[in-house]
Amino acid sequence: MNSIILSTGAKIVVAILLVFSVFMLLRGHNAPGGGFIGGLIGASGFVLYTIACGTTEARVALRLKPETIAIIGLGIALLAGLSAAFFGEPLFTGQWLILGGGEDGKGLPLSTVLAFDIGVYLVVMGAILALVFALEEEI
Repeated sequence: MNSIILSTGAKIVVAILLVFSVFMLLRGHNAPGGGFIGGLIGASGFVLYTIACGTTEARVALRLKPETIAIIGLGIALLAGLSAAFFGEPLFTGQWLILGGGEDGKGLPLSTVLAFDIGVYLVVMGAILALVFALEEEI
């Protein structure tokens, strides 16, 4: 497509959608959202960019092959699920680490649940973009 308005506007909308997708990813454990919906929102931004600017430019903007993104996400999700076995608990049991807690126990909580959501985010984004790029290059 050769629309200057669409290609310029798409770059702005992609940035907004990616920030919103990360917000949905981080919000998802305690409220609606999570890795799946965040990945869908992030992928929809790149789909818009692909429609506006073409597959070649979208692949350059993505910097990694979508298949690689999906494989990395699958590895992160698998490691998050298997990490409970190190503590003698069933698979996919959430493990927590509090950073900088001090004596009062308040600090930055990190969990394997968040790592699993990040993995799902990357798998969804990579899979959708691989499919859309393949379909767009067919046309």
